[in-house]
Amino acid sequence: MLRKRRTGLVATTGVLGGVLAVTALGGTSIAATGTDSPSPGTHSASPARAQQEGAAETSEARIQITPGQGTHNVGIDDPVGVTVSKGKLTKVTMTAVATGAEVAGTVSADGVSWKPNGPLERATAYQIAAEAEDAKGRPASGNATITTVSPANDFIGHLSPEDGSTVGVGMPVTVTFDRAVGDKAAVESEIQVSSSSGQQVVGRWLTDHRLDFRPENYWMPGSTVTVTLTRYGVQKTVTFTIGRSQISTVDAKTKQMTVVRNGKTIRTIPISSGSAEHPTYNGRMVISEKFRHIHMNGASVGLKEKNGKPSYDIKAVPHAMRLTDSGTFIHGNYWGADSVFGKVNTSHGCVGLKDVRNGGNSRLPAAWFFDHSLIGDVVIVKNSKDKTMLAPDNGLSDWNVPWSEWVAGSPAG
Repeated sequence: MLRKRRTGLVATTGVLGGVLAVTALGGTSIAATGTDSPSPGTHSASPARAQQEGAAETSEARIQITPGQGTHNVGIDDPVGVTVSKGKLTKVTMTAVATGAEVAGTVSADGVSWKPNGPLERATAYQIAAEAEDAKGRPASGNATITTVSPANDFIGHLSPEDGSTVGVGMPVTVTFDRAVGDKAAVESEIQVSSSSGQQVVGRWLTDHRLDFRPENYWMPGSTVTVTLTRYGVQKTVTFTIGRSQISTVDAKTKQMTVVRNGKTIRTIPISSGSAEHPTYNGRMVISEKFRHIHMNGASVGLKEKNGKPSYDIKAVPHAMRLTDSGTFIHGNYWGADSVFGKVNTSHGCVGLKDVRNGGNSRLPAAWFFDHSLIGDVVIVKNSKDKTMLAPDNGLSDWNVPWSEWVAGSPAG
């Protein structure tokens, strides 16, 4: 939905006590998610019908997840759990982001709280997704991604993508820092990134807090990327695998998306992108997160009606995949008429694909694209009327920087 969301990546990194400290965390997030306290800004199709449906479904149940979204260095025995007021929990899942392994937990007898049955694993990212109902049966949902503390003798912090993960060809190596880095060349020299494909990999500082690495062209399918971090004789190695190549191109003018897998077109999907008032960004974007459901609310980005109510409030947008930090998603749209897809651009900047409420029909385009996409897959938007230059640090938009400029921007370049 709209472009004010700046959540930062799942992966963040800290410089602690002057020591570069990085743990491989972050990566694929695939779970039923949402939030009952709307996070700032989303970027989704939201016609009047969606607003009416969202208003009709407003629940009094309020979900609280402890600790909150984005909390790092959580102790393995720290209080972690879910509570609900003015309602009862109907479902809670807690999964390890990297493996999808579910953490066993128990809902209290009165249905108002949930907690894991035992201690968590160290240096692990977890996604918590909770669902509840109020006294009238109206649903509410909440989610949070947290990461646990690393062992004291290990690197502390975060790096993306996840160690051992498989990602799309567009996934950069991203290191972000809690504070501005002064001697960038020194820090960069302690991080080495190489590929089994032999591609040259160069780092570039996108901000004083963020260092990304990428080759000139997308990673070679099937290759292995190795990240080595060294400081004061301590070394950490992270590896991840590049999966098949999938490049999807959204044409905002024809309102079609062409999905190309390993050089062959495997599907053409009718879409609806941003309206004339809220056009979709042009450029090369990369899927950074996947959510089976997510809550999108216009008030969180200042989109309100004259009566003060949000311009849209959609509790469970299905099959949502983040393309930018500022709120651009490609997602399922169940409220649009069949005549919209391939014909009319109606969204606030997102790319909408035909879907059903709750996303339960696997044959429809949104479910198909979600199930066939990886974190790190590339989505290109062209022929939109938007004139904004998509910043490389807005999500994983590194590929919009020409290679000569990318290399020139590296302290080592």
